[in-house]
Amino acid sequence: MPRPITSLFAALPFWMSLVVVPLAVLGAYHGGWTVWLLPVFSLLISSALDAIAGLSRENGDPDTPEEGLFWYRLITIIWFPVQAAVLFGMIWFVTHGDHLLVWEKVVLFFGVGIITGSVGIVYAHELMHQKNRLERWLGDLLLASVLYGHFRTEHLLVHHRYVGTPRDAVSARYNEGFHRAFFRVLRDGPGSAWRAERQLLARANRSPLHRSNPFWRYGALQLIMLALAVALGGWQGLALFLWQAVVAVWQLELVNYVEHYGLTRQHLGDGRYEHVRPHHSWNADHKVTNWLLINLQRHSDHHYKPDRRFPLLQSYDADEAPQLPYGYPLMTALAMIPPLWRRRMNPRVRAWRRQFYPEIGDWSAYDNGTLPMPKGAS
Repeated sequence: MPRPITSLFAALPFWMSLVVVPLAVLGAYHGGWTVWLLPVFSLLISSALDAIAGLSRENGDPDTPEEGLFWYRLITIIWFPVQAAVLFGMIWFVTHGDHLLVWEKVVLFFGVGIITGSVGIVYAHELMHQKNRLERWLGDLLLASVLYGHFRTEHLLVHHRYVGTPRDAVSARYNEGFHRAFFRVLRDGPGSAWRAERQLLARANRSPLHRSNPFWRYGALQLIMLALAVALGGWQGLALFLWQAVVAVWQLELVNYVEHYGLTRQHLGDGRYEHVRPHHSWNADHKVTNWLLINLQRHSDHHYKPDRRFPLLQSYDADEAPQLPYGYPLMTALAMIPPLWRRRMNPRVRAWRRQFYPEIGDWSAYDNGTLPMPKGAS
């Protein structure tokens, strides 16, 4: 039976992201070893809590009405002002004081980048999938704070449509190391998003420079964020802002790499691919990191049912979707060391192929990228 999820008590575990705020403030005030608290919590402590708490395969009722999800939606709605206060407040504080050494500022804003990436972009991802204009705007603001506004277009118009095919830059190929995949996404992602918006505008007989192109909004919001960083902290403030943005994007693309590594949709011929199913994304049911990442690790259901809000995302057993051995923090750390990653994940990909596609004997076209582009892709 689906569990009841509409109460504040049921939603409270998903508010644990607020723990990072006092950790950031403590590091900014005291420096020294305290600047390491954010990275240690994000990677080590959350993973240790995962090991203690174990897995949770309980599912909320997918028919829960929107009004029953108020306490879940609220944390994503308030996150932009919380994150903005932390990010820009710390830029002002550390650039107007002399109590932190350069290395302390670098480590501190590495931790801030973990906040804006592992929490901020994850919340932006939830918000930009919604039809509510306020939520979509909040998602844009969160993405602008890490200079990655085009991600909304790339994710909604490209990634969800073409996941597991050669058209999707975010779908990491089998045997492809993270570092190579990361630079490919940075190279191809903005252009891919621009082409997607250009095609939409062309269908409405509009120029790519028409005011309805969201790239105008992405650019304007990012310029405002940059100007605010300079106004509060000068050139040092700008450098710290840029550093946290780099860390945040790196965090995002590490997660993207883990979510789809080696998983492909079957080519049906003539540029056609099968529909997206739960087995086209890696699933993880680790309880604590799913609280911290608002069920992002239930990624199999997210791609199968993209309109579901995060508390309603469903878990799948191994016979329906491939399972990650650990939550995202440990998996992303492993992805940074490609030989260890391949040793751990390549056998799982091969087992996935045998389980879901026993009829495919030759995977070379999938592995070397020689399959045709999906119909409708440019």
